[in-house]
Amino acid sequence: MGTLPPPATKPFPENSLEKKVYNTVDMFKEYLPIENDRNRLGFALFKYVTGEGDEPSITLKSTKVKVEGITLQELAKRITIEIDKIKSELK
Repeated sequence: MGTLPPPATKPFPENSLEKKVYNTVDMFKEYLPIENDRNRLGFALFKYVTGEGDEPSITLKSTKVKVEGITLQELAKRITIEIDKIKSELK
């Protein structure tokens, strides 16, 4: 029994809000080694930027991502700085 290939996905446009948020999370992939954790965190942070989610310090705890080489608090600070840059572009 074989498996089917995964469905094709359409990437976000380069200048879209989603792409900016997901790229921000990818900036910290040395601290977030699991790709699925980065995707989950990216989605949660996108919701935050659009006004529906929690701030990064809460989101990091609630998404239960695996963090290596840095404290959760320090990572939250760094992510907050980058997300604030994105939010300021929206205004």
